[in-house]
Amino acid sequence: MYKIFIVEDDPTISSVISKMLSSWGNETVCAKDFTHVFEEFCECVPSLILMDIYLPFYNGFYWCSRIRSVSKIPIIFISSASDNMNIVTAINMGGDDFISKPFDLDVLAAKVNAVLRRAYSFSVGTHLIEAGGAVLDTGSASLLIGKDRVELTKNEFRILSVLMENKGRTVSRSDLIAKLWETDSFIDDNTLTVNINRLRKKLSEHLPNEPELIKTRKGSGYIIENDK
Repeated sequence: MYKIFIVEDDPTISSVISKMLSSWGNETVCAKDFTHVFEEFCECVPSLILMDIYLPFYNGFYWCSRIRSVSKIPIIFISSASDNMNIVTAINMGGDDFISKPFDLDVLAAKVNAVLRRAYSFSVGTHLIEAGGAVLDTGSASLLIGKDRVELTKNEFRILSVLMENKGRTVSRSDLIAKLWETDSFIDDNTLTVNINRLRKKLSEHLPNEPELIKTRKGSGYIIENDK
């Protein structure tokens, strides 16, 4: 499942798009405050953005530029301003595709799915990592504990993946943040703390014998110790 951030100021259009993309199994978030689109982007950490050009306060090109300063997340422009100049500008600003309004919903879905496949294609095969009774399948980005499949956010999965791949070694906070930035997730020190705490809570609920699978090394970072 992917999270899609819809930046469209027409509530009817954003609602129709949201319902259609949700029917494909995606999670959707619609922008609410068009003076703080960048902040909403940072908060929801989407997999893809659908961006209108003509928006209140600042246009879509402005927000694309802000987002591109920290992330390579796929951005698809949707606009009735489909003249060549706007299309060229959209692509030059970092857009991955351009869809003209009015658009067919099936065409929109096909383009969104195509961009997502290109951006998040997984290699064939399965890679399992185990620690303390938790098994992480990096091929399907899923966590299995006993018979339970534990739902993880994208950032939680990536954090746990780094820690499990480095089992027995301390991973610094700065290294974790750098790793997440490499995968196009905008994350800072406070966001990392929130994600670590949420991840620990999920693990403790399913691992009563390992309440602290992720241990803190004060002043150094985090570690998942080797099984004893």
